[in-house]
Amino acid sequence: MPVTTIAGRDIHVDDEGFLTAYEEWDPELARSLAGRIGIELTDAHWKALTFLREDYAAQGETATLRRVSVVGGIPTKELFTLFPKKPAKKMAYVAGLPKPHGCV
Repeated sequence: MPVTTIAGRDIHVDDEGFLTAYEEWDPELARSLAGRIGIELTDAHWKALTFLREDYAAQGETATLRRVSVVGGIPTKELFTLFPKKPAKKMAYVAGLPKPHGCV
């Protein structure tokens, strides 16, 4: 597994830059990851990220966009506004989770 330095510390990532160690993530790291893709986190972003992390802990896999919308209660249109173009992939990246199945 590759290791990269983000926010001044070594982080384990896969070949696409997604974190591979759930426990290495924290809010400070999330802000750094979001900044790398041009997103400034708001309370609405944190709602999605919190849902993703809790759902991952319970389900063992990263939630799809549909699951975040239906189960997390965040409309798909809002997710596209918060995480433009590829919301599922961007949410997973910032949340420190593996890329959702089905994302290219």
